[in-house]
Amino acid sequence: MKNFKNKNVLITGGAAGIGKIMGRLFLERGANLIIWDINEDSMKATQSELSKLGKVSIYVVNVADNDSIKNGYNQVIENDGVVDVLINNAGIIVGKFFHEHTEAEIKRTMDINANAPMYITHLFLADMLKQNSGYLCNIASSAAFIANPKMSVYAASKWSVLGWSDSVRLEMKQLNKNIGVTTVTPYYINTGMFDGVKSIIPILNPEKVAKKIVRSIEKGKPIASMPWSVHFIRFFQGIFPIWFFDWFVGRVIGIYKTMDDFKGH
Repeated sequence: MKNFKNKNVLITGGAAGIGKIMGRLFLERGANLIIWDINEDSMKATQSELSKLGKVSIYVVNVADNDSIKNGYNQVIENDGVVDVLINNAGIIVGKFFHEHTEAEIKRTMDINANAPMYITHLFLADMLKQNSGYLCNIASSAAFIANPKMSVYAASKWSVLGWSDSVRLEMKQLNKNIGVTTVTPYYINTGMFDGVKSIIPILNPEKVAKKIVRSIEKGKPIASMPWSVHFIRFFQGIFPIWFFDWFVGRVIGIYKTMDDFKGH
């Protein structure tokens, strides 16, 4: 999708981080911005800051709750009309060993990271199919490609997003629908969500990440991975025995230790 003029762009978790930055970039391209977030104060501040660039609508939506999602959808359709670009960006992480998780933490992580994108897309995709145009962008993670200690539930949720999102892309092609799908698989991003993470691979700059996501939507890229080396993970998993892959990724690159000092927000 190359032209965003007067298009409705909805971003979940759009009050801060890369969601907020993407919102600004779409407004600069002439789009109408719709933000879903659970933090009303943060949304209002973002709306006040970005409104000088164009129309910004905000809705308090808890994406972990289906009733809240449905209510938010109805409000958007009534007040803003059909959404042309949907970006499922909201996400959380609980950085601890799996056996230390509570049932509530497991459920909330899967509800927000894995289930919410499907429930939200299921509603808005119906309208896109009727007009035979639209775009879906789902923010997964490089954790969708690789297992990592203290990220088990988060990784599970992002593996889910990758498999589901790319399947929808293929379905739209098979049905000859004018609806694009981009799945984003970034490394750690410096937004506060991963505070405490230590990595020899540079933590990503959120401005650069947001710009690459928007460019990927403009170009219709199926998968947007960053940094470029993420593209090779599955290749190396395929050609190397597990013991060697674990040794190289865990000991040499140190990926398996990146979450040792995790603090998060």
